[in-house]
Amino acid sequence: MTTLFDIFGYVGVVLHGLDLVAQTVLIGSVVFALWIVAPLDNPARRDMRSIAADTRRVTALAAVAAVITAAASTALNVFVLSASIGASLPQVAGATFAVAGAVKAVAATVIGASALAGSRAPAWTRIGMGAGAAVLVCASVATSHAIARLQHSFVLTIATAMHELGAALWLGGLVCFLLALRRAESPQISGRIGTRYSAQAIVGVALIAAGAIVFAVRYIGSPAAVYGTAYGAMAATKSVLFCVLLLLGFANFHAVRRFAADVATTRRVARFVEVEMGIGVAVLMAAASITSLPPGVDLIEDRLTWPEIAARMAPALPRLASPDFDTLAIPELQARLDAEAAKAGHSLRLQAFVPGEGEIPPRNASDVAWSEYNHHWAGLLVAAMGLAALARKSGRAPWARHWPLLFLALAAFLFVRSDPEVWPLGDIGFFASLKDPEVVQHRIFVVLVAGFACFEWGVSTGQVVSRPLQRVFPLLTALAATLLLTHSHALGNVKEELLIELTHLPIAVLGVVTGWARWLEIEAPTEEGRWSGWIWPACLVLIGLLLIGYREA
Repeated sequence: MTTLFDIFGYVGVVLHGLDLVAQTVLIGSVVFALWIVAPLDNPARRDMRSIAADTRRVTALAAVAAVITAAASTALNVFVLSASIGASLPQVAGATFAVAGAVKAVAATVIGASALAGSRAPAWTRIGMGAGAAVLVCASVATSHAIARLQHSFVLTIATAMHELGAALWLGGLVCFLLALRRAESPQISGRIGTRYSAQAIVGVALIAAGAIVFAVRYIGSPAAVYGTAYGAMAATKSVLFCVLLLLGFANFHAVRRFAADVATTRRVARFVEVEMGIGVAVLMAAASITSLPPGVDLIEDRLTWPEIAARMAPALPRLASPDFDTLAIPELQARLDAEAAKAGHSLRLQAFVPGEGEIPPRNASDVAWSEYNHHWAGLLVAAMGLAALARKSGRAPWARHWPLLFLALAAFLFVRSDPEVWPLGDIGFFASLKDPEVVQHRIFVVLVAGFACFEWGVSTGQVVSRPLQRVFPLLTALAATLLLTHSHALGNVKEELLIELTHLPIAVLGVVTGWARWLEIEAPTEEGRWSGWIWPACLVLIGLLLIGYREA
């Protein structure tokens, strides 16, 4: 119970993000079924029967996922709120967010049941799916920032509904669209599906943009709040990813009109749709992270100023010498406590820092230097990976095919040094340290980095030829970058936290681009993979440079 309460913030954001993904796919699949599949459905055509069946399956699976994520997210919030205020579970269960979560689960169940029964009673099931989707959007909006605002609540509520519905129309329907492209047996069917989906996506983009304009005015309010608050910085990051999605969508918009003339265009669009889906998940996770932050207009005193950002980001030589472990705040405090206990003759050893107690760990100048040293050496390793990957891409450096082994060095470095107060350097045990959400996130990243090394080295040296295994590196890279969007630092200083996030957020964006550019290189090495194969190593170099320039003081 204590561990769950301590990591609630991080787990809550991740669960909310997964809930948004499931909800978006569910509503998008319903619209795809009603707007595209139903008008084009022809039982005499085998491919249309398959497309209709695939759409029903995707809708049913998305409904199951939506029920699970809504239930898990709501249960976690009820449990933590009950524990924090001392109220009983039945009392907390009557809160607005709990009721809305239950409504979402019921609506998703109705949609899933209607989808599974669609082939037997299409008219009634379409009504059930449409009504369930409408209720689902309303229940989701009921737990948003908009409902809690004292001013402009109605306008913000409408904007939130437009934003979520727009994401569902565009991003939520991508799964069904991809499966439909693979099932279509003629360019004519592909063209008709692509044209109708393009219209659906355009409406979605318009709704997203309209909602975003309202949010920018009412939640951010000024340019100073964009770079001066965590809400504004995360919104800007989400906007950058959204622009990347727009570029992919724009390319597909023109490509679907050439389906009848060029069959290869269908395969290229399908690959871009896969990338759109992956980046769309990152956008939704960023949206979940935003909802956990106070709007920028509400933060005045704790805003960063541009001179403060410029002073922190000013170029400086990297720190390549590490401070001694004994000079860090926690080891130093622990040594003093041990000395006092020995002097007093106490046998009970007091611990300087206990994860899970809700206290912020002490820090001193040596801790700052330790952290900067870690980031700078990690940056050198990542930049070296990118340069080696570029050398391998050039075909002039055979030795460079072993570049992924540098990931093992990075994983070992991070495992030992990222949290010096815990095992293996510190006195805090491995399992006890998992009560600290930041430690948990660091451990997850270490596992992902080690996975990068194992799989990509096999691919780079030609030992792994299986397509599914070749996809592991780009998927893990994109996953790690997406998780970085939910990463937080418990420093107790709002400005210091934001200064760190301003470095981590561009790294997350570059990581997402790295993963999906590598994906394209694997899927189409002789087509768009030729240019994307240069993009992802360049992104690694940029990530390395950002880490080398990282500062905390």
